Formats: sequence, C-alpha cells, structure tokens
Amino acid sequence: MQIKYMKERKRFMELRTAVSPKDVKFYTTQRLREEFLIQELFMPDEIKLVYSHVDRIITGAATPASKTLVLTAGDELRAEYFLQRREMGVINVGGAGVITIDGKQYELAYKDGMYIGMGARDISFSSKDGSNPAKFYINSAPAHKAYPTILIKPEGEPGEGIVIVKDENKVELGSLEESNHRVICKYILPGQVESCQLVMGMTKLAPGSVWNTMPCHTHDRRMEVYLYFEMPEDAFVMHYMGEPDETRHIIMRNEEAVISPSWSIHAGSGSQAYTFIWGMVGENQAFDDMDAVAMKDLR
Repeated sequence: MQIKYMKERKRFMELRTAVSPKDVKFYTTQRLREEFLIQELFMPDEIKLVYSHVDRIITGAATPASKTLVLTAGDELRAEYFLQRREMGVINVGGAGVITIDGKQYELAYKDGMYIGMGARDISFSSKDGSNPAKFYINSAPAHKAYPTILIKPEGEPGEGIVIVKDENKVELGSLEESNHRVICKYILPGQVESCQLVMGMTKLAPGSVWNTMPCHTHDRRMEVYLYFEMPEDAFVMHYMGEPDETRHIIMRNEEAVISPSWSIHAGSGSQAYTFIWGMVGENQAFDDMDAVAMKDLR
C-alpha cells in the first residue's frame, strides 16, 4: 500500500509497502497501478524517488533542466547522506549530463551508466543543455561494503574509472519469428562492475519484435524493477505480473517503471518495439538464477 504523509512532515520520497500475492489476486486495475506502477518519473528540475519495502529498493529519477539537483537523504532514510548505507546505479535516458560525486565530475551521454558506491557523500546532477535535459534513472539498494564508483559506457575506450560493457555481456536472444528478438546489455554485475547486491542493465527489442521475457520466469531470491522507454507517446506495453497461475496486466507508457516482487512474473508485449532497463536486488547476483515457467502453465 502507499503510505500517506502527515502534513507536518516534509515529503522527500514516496513509500510503498510490500504486498501478499494472496491479496493481489483481488486487486482492481486501479489498485494494481497504485501499488506497482511508477509514473511521472522525469519531472523537470525534480528528483523523484519511490522507496519500496520489497528488498528496500529505491527507484527514481533526477531531471535537471534549469538548475543543478542535489541528492539528499531526507527523513525517510534516517541517514546523514543518501549513500551512507546504500549503493546506487544510474543510467541516463536523456540528453548529455553530468553527475558530480564528492567534487569529481562524470559526463554521461545517452545510455551511459554509473555505479556509485556506498560512502559517496555529495552527489548532484546537471544537464549540458537545459532544453534537452539529462534524464538520470536511479536504482538504489542497501549496501554493506564500499565498492569503487565506476562510469559505464556501452561502447568506447576504457580508462581510469571507466568500464566498457564487455562483449560477453551483450547477449543477443530470441528471433523475429517468435517476436522477441532482443539484445541484453548488462551494466552492473559481478566480473564487470562490482556491487553489494544491485544488478542492472538494459534490453533493446529489434524492430518487429514486441515480447520481452517470454517464456517468463520468477526468481524467489530477487525482486526486479523495469523502466520502459524509447516508445512514442501513443504506444504502450502490456506488462504482465502476478503468480504464474494468477496473472494480471498493467498498461504502461513511455518512461514509466513497474515494481516486480520476487513471487511475480515480469514480462511484456508492446504495440511496437521498445527498450527497458532492469534492476534487481536481493539474495544473490546470479543473473541466470531464474525459476522458469512453462508456457502451458500460465493462467
């Protein structure tokens, strides 16, 4: 459920509690959207954050247009600064921008990413061009160790503090005949960019393909959040969730995110091709640790 705020409390982030699959099967369309869908992420000159009790993930965005945006902890974290006990992954889905971390500037082009380790104190976001602002998409999870802060690029040359996604972490799957031809680009995962628990990356569907994560799966040891983007205004994705024998759907538009608890499938079919960012936190970081669901068992 969504937690309402007392009038005297300054609102910093929205809080959402975990829910039981036994209850979700009775939800209306509107209730499903209230619990799991995250809309209006990229608001000009705002940092929007949603704190989920599901594995304590924070999903959000910073969209600096006319000013620099400074990330603070707010009352909800009960911390001196945002990453005092957390780590964070960021992927830019807008214009060129800059993330400044403890005085050091990192420039992020479209689809560049960052891993920011626990202990980074002063974090701010700015855009190169306010008329085409950066859109910094954020996933954050609790951390127990400080790993190095890394700038992540899909292509290019590596350098000090810069990692290029390895060829082995660019995986082509599916086919046009099955309507699921796609390329998975893994950003944050063991062996490339180390983290405490956050695993993050991006999947792009080829033109003519509309299905993601089908055949579908769950993973009891991790939850997941999707951000759908690169869709025109009138396009949509039917995002499927729920237990395999009690499936539901949420209609999603461009640049909207959805929370997927560990007991839920997470798959989608679009009115046309699209791209989505996935972020996982939980018990382990094994990308292939999935509980497959046979197509015949879906209900």
